[in-house]
Amino acid sequence: MLLDSNIIIYSAQPENEFLRQLIAEQTPAVSAVSYVEVLGYHRLSDAERAHFEAFFAEAQVLPLSQQVLDAAVRLRQTKKIKLGDSLVAGTALLHNLTLVTRNIDDFTGIEHLKVLNPFSERLT
Repeated sequence: MLLDSNIIIYSAQPENEFLRQLIAEQTPAVSAVSYVEVLGYHRLSDAERAHFEAFFAEAQVLPLSQQVLDAAVRLRQTKKIKLGDSLVAGTALLHNLTLVTRNIDDFTGIEHLKVLNPFSERLT
């Protein structure tokens, strides 16, 4: 599993215990893009920043390798997709990981990409 930035953020909210449990059970990876998106948000409180820094210290952060960049380029050549989303999708494709996101519409139509919205379906 590869967690999208929105899932990392949602998992910090008290009402989303099921996400914290999913993360603890699956030990998913994250893209370097999510690292930048989450920790780079300029309105994080000190408590939020500490929480996310602790999360990323334990997470497997997958780098933006040349293969990821090439996959993102191919995606952007064939589909209208945001730069960050293309890098996250490219990371998931390269590592053959299911992308866990609440924004499944951002990734619709990407061949061979497995996507899971944990708010509407659960892993079994």
